[in-house]
Parts: sequence; C-alpha cells; structure tokens
Amino acid sequence: MPSALFHPAVDAWFRKHFPAPTEPQARAWPLLRAGQHVLIAAPTGSGKTLAAFLAAIDGLVRRGVEAALPDETFVVYVSPLKALSNDIQRNLAAPLAGIRIELEALGFADVEIRTLVRTGDTPQAERASMRKRPPHIVVTTPESLYVLLGSESGRTMLSTTRTVIVDEIHALAGNKRGSHLALSLERLEALTTEPLVRVGLSATQKPIVEIARFLVGARGGRATDSAAGTSVATAVDTVTSANNPRCAIVDTGHVRPRDLALEVPASPLEAVMSNDVWKEVYARLAQLTLEHRTTLIFVNTRRMAERAARHLSELLGAEHVMSHHGSMAKELRLKAEQRLKNGELKALIATASLELGIDIGDVELVCQLGSPRSIATFVQRAGRASHQVGGVPKARLFPLSRDELVECGALLDAVRLGELDRLKIPPQP
Repeated sequence: MPSALFHPAVDAWFRKHFPAPTEPQARAWPLLRAGQHVLIAAPTGSGKTLAAFLAAIDGLVRRGVEAALPDETFVVYVSPLKALSNDIQRNLAAPLAGIRIELEALGFADVEIRTLVRTGDTPQAERASMRKRPPHIVVTTPESLYVLLGSESGRTMLSTTRTVIVDEIHALAGNKRGSHLALSLERLEALTTEPLVRVGLSATQKPIVEIARFLVGARGGRATDSAAGTSVATAVDTVTSANNPRCAIVDTGHVRPRDLALEVPASPLEAVMSNDVWKEVYARLAQLTLEHRTTLIFVNTRRMAERAARHLSELLGAEHVMSHHGSMAKELRLKAEQRLKNGELKALIATASLELGIDIGDVELVCQLGSPRSIATFVQRAGRASHQVGGVPKARLFPLSRDELVECGALLDAVRLGELDRLKIPPQP
C-alpha cells in the first residue's frame, strides 16, 4: 500500500518497521495525499498519529529531495496535553532518523526535518531559536498556539503552514478550549498563503459528523464518509463550490478487545470510604502492581494522586512509585514520564495529565481509582495499557462508594456495548 503513495525512502522505512498499514492508515493516506481534510476515528493503538504524520513527512521529504528545505514551518501539531506534545516529539525522532538513513542508502539527497515543542514548558532559549530558525514541524497546545498567533514573529513563522493536525480532538471540541482553538485555527487559516489541510484524530468521537464540522470550521462544507463516498452532513454555511472543502471521515470504530473488570474490596462499600477499606484498596493495588511489569493508576484529583503515591510507596518502596499531575514542576513530570517509558517504575499515579494518546511502552495494567464519570475517559485511560497495534488493553476499575459501584457497573456495560458519551459542541461560544 505505501509504495504507490510515498517516496521510496519513506516506503522503505515503513516496510522495515511494520508488516502492513492498519485500516485507518490505508484509508487516510490516499485522502491526505489528495489534500483533503480528514477526520480519523479509530481505536487506541491503531496508528492514527502515524497516519497523519507520515503523510506530512512524505511531503517534506519529496520537497527536500528536489531542493533544500527552507527554514519554514510546514506542519503544526496541536495536542490538549503537554505530556502528549513531549511524547510526540520523542516518537518523531525515530522515523525521521530512519528515513534519513534510507535516503542515503537509496542515493537521494539528505533531508533534515526539524521538530520543536512549543508549550508553556519550553525554555526561553528554545523559543528564541524557533524565531531565528523556524522548525519544519511545530508541536504545541491550543494555548501556546494562541500565544504564537499573538506575536509578530509567531505569525510570520506560522504563515507558511500547510498542514495542521489536531490530536485527541474529542477532548477539545465540547468545551471552551475547543472554542478557543477553533478561533485560532481560523486565524491561522487567514495567515497562510495556501489553504490548510486539517487532520483530526481521536478514538472516541460522537457525534462524529459534528466533530468533523468543528475541525474544518464554518467554511468547511460537507463531511463525507470515506468508505461509502457519500455525504453525511449538510453544509454548515452557504458557500460557493470553489470554497467548499470537504472533510472525509475515516471511521473504523472505537471497539477493540479489552480485558476489563471491577475490583471491589472484601468489606462493604458505604457512602464514604473508611480507613480500613482504603487499606484494602491500597493492598489490592500493590498486589496487582507486583503481578505486572508496569501499572498506571489513574485518579481524579491531584490530591488523590499524591495521597495514593504516598501509601503505595510505603507498600512497594519509594523508588518504584511516582505521581504525575499538572501542578508538578516540569522536571519532575518529565522524569516520571521517562522512568515509566524506561520500565524503571512499578507504578505511576496520574491524573488526566497522562490520559490521552501517550505511548508509554510497557504498561501492562491500568487501574482507575474512583469512577471516571465518562465512558470516553475510561476508554482512553484503559487504552494506555498495551498501547500498540494488536494489543489488548487490561484495566481494573475501583469504585469508592456504593453509588460509584452502580455507576462503574453501568460504565463497563456501556463500554462492552460500544456506547460513547455524546459531545455537545457549543454552537455560538
């Protein structure tokens, strides 16, 4: 499949590392090569991010082989989480280096594609270097994209953008961050000399047509199902056909095999957890952690993350346990992420700061402490375990009260039935 679409060096790298494209990749790549807006909905660990990035990288390689790449930004990747932005930059390093090796082996000119993360954590020195020599791929968050658009140097850098990738779009579309991002995307569109290609990615999207409309904006026109080739939405605004780009929807569903179960303590759950019941919960968490290589434990508050980390440190040893949340210093968060990736931790307790898209390597088990209050949230968190093509996520759900027991039971039933929460996108924020 890739050989007909990609430069020989890109194709050679892909074939060395993957036996075949996944379904979302095979369906999305022809559309992206044709310059269409694409919304990809596929299960966690199915290669959505690679589907978006490899098409963009191929375009840069083709251009760089013909003539040296100018110091311009071509791709903007927007993630709702700083941790996901850092993870994406690290994961881009391997394919970019591998493609350069293939270019040399095939006798093509070298193409250096530079990436840079621009978030609130980015040091001033790197921000200055970005202004002097713009990266070809900018990895950022909605808030930092807004900051870039508010400065003259940022607007100059972004004016050459050709592709914008919005990852985990479901986490943005239904709230004020999404409304803010929609405005930033329209400002970015107004800056560029050529129309942007917009790519949206997520495993949990409902209603998918409304999210496609959110992705392409008010001038986006109609959404099209890429499998059937039929229109699935009416025009958002009345526009001329020449200015009516279509958004193709690549929807392979969100259902995949999962190993999910409830964990209930021996003592009865009540309206409020007693200290004795908490001890049982922590003891069970420690037992599960020892039975698996690495365990990622999600909680709903930063306070609970610190509390659970302290109790598990007493049971497992402080060197085997860390916490991760947005109030921590950047250095501590990066250290926790790297130690988890390297398999140096037995357990990491996290809030939503590690919920979306992160490729964490050898996580074998996810535990959710308390109800996540959302089907999509639990599906995303469970998907951090065995986060690779063909992997079977394993997750355990710990209700913390009688009411949560009922809620968690209903949540597991909904997941098994393939249900999702319905997002409500603000019509006029």
